[in-house]
Order: sequence, then structure tokens, then C-alpha cells
Amino acid sequence: MRLRVEFTTEPFDLDEVPGHAVAAREAVETAEGLGSVDVGPFGTTAEGGSDAVLAAVGAVLRRSLDAGATRVTLQVNVVDATAGSGAGAGVVDGDAG
Repeated sequence: MRLRVEFTTEPFDLDEVPGHAVAAREAVETAEGLGSVDVGPFGTTAEGGSDAVLAAVGAVLRRSLDAGATRVTLQVNVVDATAGSGAGAGVVDGDAG
């Protein structure tokens, strides 16, 4: 399964990039198996196999909260339910298809 995640971290700071936003960005930029990462001023989007995206989501949450985020808003969408899970392609939740 191929997924897309979009997230933002708060609080916002219009004068400089907050540490929690840097930590979240670094978490997705260094995540293994993501096919695309788009970093924007008000949100970051990443796409990849389900294993890679779900692992990256966990890293984003841990690292941004540890760095001072008071809120992390995220949305996960299924892009292709028939695709393999990316770097760890295989069965998802015991269902091969």
C-alpha cells in the first residue's frame, strides 16, 4: 500500500523556523524508503510505502514533540491500495491483497 502523509507542527513562529519544525523536517528527510518529500512553509508532505510512511510518522511525532511542539497535525491518505509497502514491501495487516 502506498501512503501520503502531510503534517504541520505548532506553535508557528513567523520570524524564524522553530526547532520542532526543524526536527520534524529532519525526521522525514532522513527516513528510509520515502519516494518523495516536499517541505513547505506551512506543512510537509511525504509519500512512500506504508511501512516507510508509518515509521516516518512515528519519528516525526517523537522528534517534534521532544523539540517543543505543542501540536502536530497530520493527515494520512492511501494513494494506491494495491502497491507494495515500499522499502518493506509485503503483506499489510495479514492481507496480501
